[in-house]
This record gives sequence, structure tokens and C-alpha cells, in this order.
Amino acid sequence: MGLRELKKQQTRDLLADTAMGLFAERGFDRVTVVEVARAAKVSPNTVFNYFPTKEDLFFDRQDAVVAHLAEVVRRRPAGSSAVDAVRADLLAAVADGEPTVGLNPRMAVFWRIVTDSPALRARLLELGERAEGALATVLAEETGAAPDDPLPHVVAGAVAGAHRAVLAEIRRAVVAGESAEEVRPRIEAAVDRAFGLLASGLADYPAQR
Repeated sequence: MGLRELKKQQTRDLLADTAMGLFAERGFDRVTVVEVARAAKVSPNTVFNYFPTKEDLFFDRQDAVVAHLAEVVRRRPAGSSAVDAVRADLLAAVADGEPTVGLNPRMAVFWRIVTDSPALRARLLELGERAEGALATVLAEETGAAPDDPLPHVVAGAVAGAHRAVLAEIRRAVVAGESAEEVRPRIEAAVDRAFGLLASGLADYPAQR
């Protein structure tokens, strides 16, 4: 990373961290972009140059989250189906306390902010739809599906939907104050069962490598 890119990343991180501090203190809907800019000692235009909307300030890693399922399937090991790959990735993230999955004590404040904000809940749904669309694109590419073939989208909906449901259950439990140690065994069992059911019908979709 060059010096210019490093400075831009540092500014981006400063803005996101400053905003998160204000959101945690007062709630997402009660903080304005102008207040974030003032706290970060930059102009409002600078904030908008990096983050077009206030929701983007909160979900500052959304591009990586949206692309994640598609990349998991695209880079899956030989002999794995899409369902196998997503299940293995999800179980590993749950076991490791990966922050984007949410089973991490540090994520409780994050998820409470989301729960309290209609705007953030709406953006979360949008991100889920975008992730599902990206997964459908990979499935269509790998299967050589025709542009009007709905199957890749239907399968992506099933796989991404199960993934979202697991994350939603983690979010609900974390916001309710349950510890990771309490939640993890229940989530792991649910992942095994749910993705096992999906795998029984999708074991060869797309064709194993």
C-alpha cells in the first residue's frame, strides 16, 4: 500500500471508529453525519467522500460481507459442494468467534445498535439480498446456467437464507445477554442439522470438483 492509500485508509478507519463511538453512546438514529465530522475534526463533505450514507459509516466492511459467501463457494476445496463449503466456513467462524458472524462478546453493542434502528435493520436485509445475488452469480457461472434459468437463484436463496437465519439467531442470543459459551453448542448443532438437510438434496450442486 502506497503512502496515499495508507492515509486514505487511516482516514476511513478514523471516521468509522469515531462514528461507532457516537452510535454506541447515543444510538444510530440520534447521531448525524455533521456530528461525526465534528468529532473526527473533518468536514461533512470529507465524510461523504468516504461513506455516501450514514448506514455505510456503520457497515463499513459491507463489501467484504456481501462477497463472502460467493468467495467461499468459488474457492471451495476439491470434492466439496456449495453447501459443504458454506457449512464448513460457518462452523469455523462460529468456533473462532469471527466478529462478522457475531458470536463474540465485543459484538453485543454492535448488534444492539442494529436492533434499535429500523434504518440499520433495513440495510442488513439489503446486504443479505446482495450476498445472495453474488452467490447466485457464482452458481450460475459454475453450472453454465442460462440467463433465464431460475435454479441458481433458488439454490442461492436456500443456502444464503440458512446462513442468514443462523446469524440472526446468534444476534438474538447475544443481544439477550447470552454468553458465547452458552450459544455456541446450540448454534453448531443447528448448523449441522440445517445444512445436513440442505446437503441431502444439493450434494452435487454445483458438480463437485
